[in-house]
Amino acid sequence: MSNEVPFATTGIVRETCLCLHLQSAARAVGRRFDAALRPIGLTNGQFSLLMSLNRPEPPGIGAISALLAMDRTTLTANLKPLERRGLLAVTVDAADKRNRRLRLTSAGGALLAAALPVWTETHAEIEERLIWTDPDDLRRDLRVLSAQDAGAMTTVRPSRRRFAPPRDDVSL
Repeated sequence: MSNEVPFATTGIVRETCLCLHLQSAARAVGRRFDAALRPIGLTNGQFSLLMSLNRPEPPGIGAISALLAMDRTTLTANLKPLERRGLLAVTVDAADKRNRRLRLTSAGGALLAAALPVWTETHAEIEERLIWTDPDDLRRDLRVLSAQDAGAMTTVRPSRRRFAPPRDDVSL
């Protein structure tokens, strides 16, 4: 018996793998937003980070980390260039000195306001390309997939189709 995966399985995985297709689509969409926001001096990740700070009360690092599905170390690394540019401020939490709060500065708010029309136009262009998918259904499905709480996955209706790799004619 061979331990090799049949080549036919490779094609099936390439055509059906949700992880592969979601990653590919995410990179393509990210590149499109990066190109659109480049003249303003932001990446799509920086735009999302700044937008996540646009709140009445400064959020903690944990809240932003959870919202952006980013570990704290990566978030901290992404905050530093924006803080150096004066777009956000990191302050000590008055209620708990061990925690930090993130605040959008007026310069960050102004840049976010300038970026919003670019984001809106790019977002509309991408939604228009979803010819067979309702954008609201797609957003809902992606939220379910990215849910942090494992219990949230139990509310998903099971798929009607399951992937089954081709089997070699090998008797046990």
